[in-house]
Amino acid sequence: MRNKIIILATAVVALVAFTASKQKSVKIFLAGDSTMADKEEIAYPETGWGQTLPSYFNDNVIIENHARNGRSTRTFISEGRWDFLIGRVSKGDFVIIQFGHNDQSKKKADRYTTPEQYKANLEKMVSDVRAKGATPILCTPIERRKFDKNDNFVDQHGNYPNLVRAVAKEKNVILIDMQHSSMDFLIAAGTEGSIKYFLHVKPGECKKHPDGKEDNTHLRPEGALAIGNLFIEELKEVSKQHKELKPLVKNLNNGEIKLTYTTKIKEIETLKSNTNNNLDEGEKQAK
Repeated sequence: MRNKIIILATAVVALVAFTASKQKSVKIFLAGDSTMADKEEIAYPETGWGQTLPSYFNDNVIIENHARNGRSTRTFISEGRWDFLIGRVSKGDFVIIQFGHNDQSKKKADRYTTPEQYKANLEKMVSDVRAKGATPILCTPIERRKFDKNDNFVDQHGNYPNLVRAVAKEKNVILIDMQHSSMDFLIAAGTEGSIKYFLHVKPGECKKHPDGKEDNTHLRPEGALAIGNLFIEELKEVSKQHKELKPLVKNLNNGEIKLTYTTKIKEIETLKSNTNNNLDEGEKQAK
């Protein structure tokens, strides 16, 4: 009888512990630009890779996508978006940071950020996240689609990705090298094969671009899922050296991947905008 009671008690304790672990959610915050951001219905099929990231996790993971079109590290901070995000972060959370497309845009004064300030802004973000007891994850910016006349891939980010790598190394921050993985992906897909992942729309296909558009920066759902998969695969690999990523890997969706979008955060719309949401556009390419 006594043995039965002990076994029953042990089973109850195990069940309670299992239930508690199942109920404890994992929270991810995304900070970035239009390549990562949620999109309005009028912009469909344009889709940010952060918008589809829930497709790769189970229901135990909550993702808040704070990324916005046209933002650089400088404007994301100056508009109060970073303070708003960090105010919602708690101990044990994860903050994924990907900027660069707009920071490097010298011709767009409303968002351009010097290399020195870009690096300093990333360092601030890392410091702020750690001060909250959360884990920062730095991403190099994903590549734009550009091939020359000989079908050779052309990088357009200059030294900005190297600055992300430098901060990651100097501050011992987890790095997901999206530039290299997306470059390899596009090269493998080829000049023509890579078109289907980007916002090449025919007249009448997209309400935001009724006359059609060839945009080699922004993604279609297929592209967003593909880039998200690159992030997940590298996350798995990096987690072998970073045990703090275990909660993320543990809650990956190991079954069939179904397109799932993030839930919009209503409060974000109240933040003041100093940037034209539509300015982070890819350049038209003939090929």
